[in-house]
Amino acid sequence: MKKHLFNIGCILALLATVALGTTSCSKDDDSNPTLDLSHAGEGFVLNVPANAANNTYDLAAAENVELTCHQPNYGGVPYVTRYFVQVAIDQKFLTDTTTAHKELKTSYTSADMMVAANEMNDSIVALFKDANPDANYPNSPRPVYVRLRAVLDNTHSGLSYSNTITLPSVLATYVAPKATLPAQLYVMGAHVGADAWKSQMPMPQAYGLAGNYYGVFYIDGEGIKWNAGNNDNRGYSRTTAINDLAGAGVKAGDDDRIAVNKAGWYTLYMIGEIDEEANVVKYTLNILPANVYICGDAAGSWTQGDASLKCTAPATADGEFVSPAFKAAGEMRAYIDTKAGGFDGLDWWRTEFTLYKGTTLYYRDFDIPGTWMQGAKEKANKPDPENYSVACSAGQKLYVNFKLGTGSVR
Repeated sequence: MKKHLFNIGCILALLATVALGTTSCSKDDDSNPTLDLSHAGEGFVLNVPANAANNTYDLAAAENVELTCHQPNYGGVPYVTRYFVQVAIDQKFLTDTTTAHKELKTSYTSADMMVAANEMNDSIVALFKDANPDANYPNSPRPVYVRLRAVLDNTHSGLSYSNTITLPSVLATYVAPKATLPAQLYVMGAHVGADAWKSQMPMPQAYGLAGNYYGVFYIDGEGIKWNAGNNDNRGYSRTTAINDLAGAGVKAGDDDRIAVNKAGWYTLYMIGEIDEEANVVKYTLNILPANVYICGDAAGSWTQGDASLKCTAPATADGEFVSPAFKAAGEMRAYIDTKAGGFDGLDWWRTEFTLYKGTTLYYRDFDIPGTWMQGAKEKANKPDPENYSVACSAGQKLYVNFKLGTGSVR
């Protein structure tokens, strides 16, 4: 009876030493195996499934792939071990485990594990796309190479790797993610940002209207490209439709860029719509005159498109738009007009902007019940609402550099 109680105590002590990362029970004998990590580096056995040679694993149709293994040698006691599944599609992984591979998200604490088929599927497709970014994933079975990484559960100790096995016939399927409308688009070009063709400037979403994007850019024969925030830069042929409503003479430039014959400042108004059947977003680009206005109490009018409040566009790609003088002290209000060139565009308050901290363009993305400061505080819960409101005095003007995304009132 005493010996039985002693064994229980020692086993509890062993579990404690696992959690603490120590190596053994304070007292041990032949019937009480000791935690021994010296053999972990020797690896352990991952079994080849019995039906692997004569079976095609269709991962899209399956829920799980069963794998079994022998536990790593931690001194003979069945400590709780956590297993991580690694997969590769390059045969070199059999002999060189630095070969490209992916570790699945879900881990397991049983030596008989039901591995999530969808995780294996997605990892295999991702490995192929990493190696072949411009190719479609082939709809045919391929060999897949699998090994396990093991550690003592809840610790980083006892790291051990299994052998690598081959599943000769695995059918993975590329599943396109459901198309969604991005939060904003980005433009790059010869006259965009501080660094040509490297800097990207946002085309923000019109306030309250998903799939509507706008911005003012200088375009010439060198052209521009745009993307949805994924660096997949698109040009003339990859834009679903382009409507030249400003007489720009739009054309396909070098490297399929969107270029124009008439260099100058333009408002780009992009509309994205999801094609449910094709599972893609189709984009229509409307090229409009670059009409920028001030408005509000300080400007003397809230009327959209008031010709007396239109900003003067610069003649150069790095110049500033300059507003008429404000007529009274108050809050600066300004917007980019998309009701230009005979186009039935958006209400001004959907394309309004301010100058964050008085210097950086900030496009409206929250409700403004009265002033920018009120909206930032009451609707957007900004920690510094005062930085979204710009005060102006009678006689001052608004200056905006759309190339760099900066501005001032002076």
